Amino acid sequence: MTITLTSRAPRTQPGSRPVANPARARTRSLRRTAVAWLFLAPFIVVFLLYTAIPTVAALGFSLTDLHGADLRHPFAVNFTGLENYLRLFQDQTFLQDILNTVVFVAVGVPLTMGVGFALALALNSGIQRLRGLFRTVFFAPVVTNVVAAALIWQYAFNPSGTVNKVLGAVGFAGPNWLDDQHLAMPVVILLGVWRNFGTAMVLFLAGLQSIPQDVYEAAALDGAGKWRQLRHITVPLLLPTTLMVSVLLTVFYLQVFDEPYLLTNGGPLGSTESVALYTYHQFGVGEFGVSSAASFVTLVLVALVSIVQFRLLRPRA
Repeated sequence: MTITLTSRAPRTQPGSRPVANPARARTRSLRRTAVAWLFLAPFIVVFLLYTAIPTVAALGFSLTDLHGADLRHPFAVNFTGLENYLRLFQDQTFLQDILNTVVFVAVGVPLTMGVGFALALALNSGIQRLRGLFRTVFFAPVVTNVVAAALIWQYAFNPSGTVNKVLGAVGFAGPNWLDDQHLAMPVVILLGVWRNFGTAMVLFLAGLQSIPQDVYEAAALDGAGKWRQLRHITVPLLLPTTLMVSVLLTVFYLQVFDEPYLLTNGGPLGSTESVALYTYHQFGVGEFGVSSAASFVTLVLVALVSIVQFRLLRPRA
């Protein structure tokens, strides 16, 4: 009796797919990758032309003595290393501008966040009628043309403007706001707050609407009043939103340019000149190397402050 062993092909389980050809799968993967890069190509081109290449070029300029007169012979400039950076921190004007920028951040950010948070609370629970209209009105300064807004503020705060007329009506002599070293800075900061509180309001309002109402109802049943609910529920649960708003506003005020440029052009006597405005002025007089170095100092300041904010607020958030 002989036993014959025959090999049988493995049975295919019902519903299972046959093994694909490796070469065909590789070709399909390459096609998908090519299509993805094709869709990314416009962004990559724009990023390289307007961000990456100018940033690398500015870094190179900051290490040279490039001036406006050197544009005819760009390869004749000299490599100076960190000389432009040392020159910046020996310039009393630049040091004063750093201090001015710190004032913009220290005053403008908390004030903008406070106004935005208060309006968000009012729109979320206090204002019941015409809520959409109030949202539009409060957000309007964000989309208002900054040049037009600055012209209105210049008229309002000039010696014969609206503000001084109101002060005169109640018996006070109004000052020359924009030509006073001590009063020009508050006016510029107020314009920045007016332009940005709408952004803070919208972000805080979105954070408030994401908090479950069940939490407030449970707290109310336990006897917690509005103040305790705000302190122990609203503020802690809004920490992620607070972190985002704080970082966005800090970056804006560290790079503030439009407000001091349009209202005072950095005056009087440099009392409202920011680091960004200093960079613009240096570029305008042909100091391209110094201007590029100042822009990278601003970049470092933004990065350091953002890191500190994330370290302080992120664990709590």
